[in-house]
Amino acid sequence: MNALLLPPLSLYIHIPWCVRKCPYCDFNSHARAAELPEREYVAALLADLEQDLPLAWGRPVSSIFFGGGTPSLFSAAAIADILAGVGARLPLHPGLEVTLETNPGTAEHDRFEGYLAAGVNRLSFGVQSFDDGCLQRLGRIHDSAQAEHAVRLAQDAGFTDINLDLMYALPEQDLAMAAHDIGRALALQPTHLSHYQLTLEPNTLFAARPPAAIPDEDSAFDMQLHCQALLAAAGFAQYEVSAYAREGKRSRHNLNYWNFGDYLGIGAGAHGKLTDPASGRILRRFKHKHPARYLASAAGAERIGGDEWIAMEQRPFEFMLNALRLVDGFAARDFEARTGMAMDDIAAPLATACERGWLEVDAQRVRPTELGRRFTNDVIALFL
Repeated sequence: MNALLLPPLSLYIHIPWCVRKCPYCDFNSHARAAELPEREYVAALLADLEQDLPLAWGRPVSSIFFGGGTPSLFSAAAIADILAGVGARLPLHPGLEVTLETNPGTAEHDRFEGYLAAGVNRLSFGVQSFDDGCLQRLGRIHDSAQAEHAVRLAQDAGFTDINLDLMYALPEQDLAMAAHDIGRALALQPTHLSHYQLTLEPNTLFAARPPAAIPDEDSAFDMQLHCQALLAAAGFAQYEVSAYAREGKRSRHNLNYWNFGDYLGIGAGAHGKLTDPASGRILRRFKHKHPARYLASAAGAERIGGDEWIAMEQRPFEFMLNALRLVDGFAARDFEARTGMAMDDIAAPLATACERGWLEVDAQRVRPTELGRRFTNDVIALFL
């Protein structure tokens, strides 16, 4: 694999603190106990990036994503310092997409203006629902009025590219309630909407003590189909299992993940995936998860929690894990360029998936069918 075939490069920046840990959340997030170590963490992030630079010398960054936790707990000045530090160390694509996740319960008007001035040009609000009862049962710190107010504050500050995260199949939720959430979201005129089914992830409070009255799978599927129809009628095209966007407003950062692109990951618990330009080998790297240990490494000790080279036989599964979430699937040439393998190497599982009605395959492209999108995990498992 030569440098001309390298995939796009993105940067993920993890800020691990939140006001309160939600009972369904399995991300590396930690409730803040006191004042955030903002200055120390910014310095640690840039030192972390310095450590990873040899993996990406000279490669331009096409997107940056601040995730968490709740990145909007950090001041606009801190976000500006991080972005300035990134720009001093790596070339940035013109028109770079810079996304910041924010919690409606931590929104402040002057911060939105500051984030925009710092270089953030896309916001992602973790709304989850516009029903106050559902929000309480999810353990969220905001109510529906605060969510609407926060989005309007961001729009007043000048943000035009906004994603809203919503969940469905929530405790005590019915079809009408799920549809009502979509209607409230559309009234705010976002450019992108993520619509996830609530799942009980291992090592979460909900997994240990499941809430009552979670809709069954048939009810959840009815909600999914009905909400898809509402979004389509409003001009939001589905392009991934849980992602819907207006024309030209797909998340470039997430598309790079789903297309098996490369990304640097800095911050406590962040993961990265990099292709070596000389050998074509693919490295996955993760950083120490706990913020205290991560910060303790800032004086020069290794922040790396682990490195793993992806074996050739693992690459089809790694590629399909993301690419088959896309409604349009993937181009055969991209599979070959990004895995270093030939389509003939996966002929058997492709044939099985086609026989089961899960995939459509031609000389140029592989696409999941509607049935395949419903059973994405089963399709992906064929490539293990």
